[in-house]
Amino acid sequence: MKKILLGVLLAGTAMSAQAADLAPRPYTKAPVMAPVYDWTGFYLGVNAGFGLGRDRTVHDYGNGFGNSLYLQPLGAVGGGQIGYNWQTNSFLGPIVIGVEADIQGADMTDNRTDFIGLIQYRQKLDWFGTARGRIGLVNGPTLTYLTGGYAYGNVNTTITEAGVPFAFSGNRGGWTWGSGVEAALGGNWTGKIEYLYVDLGNRTDSFVGQTLHSELRENIFRVGLNYRIGGHSTYTPTVTANWNGFYLGGNVGTGTSRNHATVTDINAGTSVLFNLAPDGLIGGGQIGYNWQAGNIVYGLETDFQGSTMEDNKTCIGCVPGASLDFNSKIQWLGTVRGRLGYAVGPSLFYATGGFAYGSVKTALNTLSFSDTRTGWTVGGGIETPFTLLGLFGPNWTSTTEYLYVDLGRSSRSFDFGNAPGVLTTGAQEHIFRTGLNYHFNTPVSARY
Repeated sequence: MKKILLGVLLAGTAMSAQAADLAPRPYTKAPVMAPVYDWTGFYLGVNAGFGLGRDRTVHDYGNGFGNSLYLQPLGAVGGGQIGYNWQTNSFLGPIVIGVEADIQGADMTDNRTDFIGLIQYRQKLDWFGTARGRIGLVNGPTLTYLTGGYAYGNVNTTITEAGVPFAFSGNRGGWTWGSGVEAALGGNWTGKIEYLYVDLGNRTDSFVGQTLHSELRENIFRVGLNYRIGGHSTYTPTVTANWNGFYLGGNVGTGTSRNHATVTDINAGTSVLFNLAPDGLIGGGQIGYNWQAGNIVYGLETDFQGSTMEDNKTCIGCVPGASLDFNSKIQWLGTVRGRLGYAVGPSLFYATGGFAYGSVKTALNTLSFSDTRTGWTVGGGIETPFTLLGLFGPNWTSTTEYLYVDLGRSSRSFDFGNAPGVLTTGAQEHIFRTGLNYHFNTPVSARY
């Protein structure tokens, strides 16, 4: 549900006014207006990024014991897409309706989960593809869109017990939902940033009296480059927006973690390796300052976020009173970052990175550990002018961005049934969010 909510929120960031000021100006020549950008026509392109799985895996040993884990394949993805857009008018202004298909190679792997060398879990996503519809709102040479449709792919899962492997593989079908922002770069070219949630369904496999139930859910973060055939393919940006000065705003989005965890038995000298996977919504505010030199924009930004990210389904043994039950939360986080971008017409494409901090809480049975951690963050995004049915003026922009946040590792000692141990947890978050900024100096950009 949160994925759909995020997509709706992202779509809202593109609602814009479509007409210039019509008030008469005696004795003054009308200013030159930018051409209306036309998204209609075929396009093809390439993309690259990475994917992170959050695949809940329930392993039933068949003797009353089992494990509930998250296998989290992580790795690069890349491929190509082809599509067609139709642009038409609505009460919101110009909208785009389209279809798109893509095929992706993937190197998404998780081979970390290991129970003291006796049981190992491995999962890999080799490739996937989608066939989707797109619908978006147009603000001149910027398109903010929702997308959804059919998804398919190949997932391989292997359990090795006492050196004996049991492999389960096969092509899977399901659905996908996501959102993104695409903006003109000049000529026939456009660039985009996009998030896709891919659900490849559930499967249950049986082997030697045991069962393995898998829920296959993948998060895809990627950027793309499209070459448009037809439409207003000879577009040249007419005015570069003025990004200088202070701004402040708010944001909302989603976060997914891949937190490596280790439980070490001090007496036996053995370790269990697995992932904790907090997942949920985030929201907060940001403030920053930009400097501009021609098309180059550089600046500073700080933000603070509340978070509902939680994993309360991971357990080892999974028998009340005889298992290790975990609850992991990211309660809040913040960053202090630099930004470096390139302005194309009214759009700003930027990279960002810097210092990060946050609160991580982990419960192990009745024990609870909470600490504030520090680390680093890196990411990128697109920022464009924003109005909502004429209610917002030229001071407002919307931003869609991805952030990777690494809050490092922490270790805590515990005693479980007179057996001393150490719990070590990481905290690495992948965040996709959209925001609104108010600029205290009005950005100057072409009207559409």
